[in-house]
Amino acid sequence: MLPAAADFLPELQFQTSRSSGPGGQNVNKVESRVELRFRLLESQLLTDEQKQTLQQKLASKLTSEGELLVVAQEDRSQLRNKETALQKFHELLTKALHKPKARKATKPSKGAVRQRLESKKKHGDKKSNRGRVDF
Repeated sequence: MLPAAADFLPELQFQTSRSSGPGGQNVNKVESRVELRFRLLESQLLTDEQKQTLQQKLASKLTSEGELLVVAQEDRSQLRNKETALQKFHELLTKALHKPKARKATKPSKGAVRQRLESKKKHGDKKSNRGRVDF
């Protein structure tokens, strides 16, 4: 079970910088871009098994120091970007730790098989009646 996003706060580092994109003069003076850094291997909240799984599944998102890096700069507000980064972080962890349910192989019921064969027979008869008519 994954802890809530708020539980990770002591283990997260936030860094702000100036965002690119629209925003007029605001962009040049306000640091609204938020980088969230999480040291995966040093986390106290995750089990060793979870750390191993995350390291494999999120390998492309980890820095060379083993930090998970999440960036948010969609909004003009630093606070909203921080909330977005937290949300993205939690979704990443949740998605990476999700174990899909094992599929159980099943066989079609006898009634379903019989119905399918009857349908095929009926369709074949319909097509065979479309042949040439001899006088």
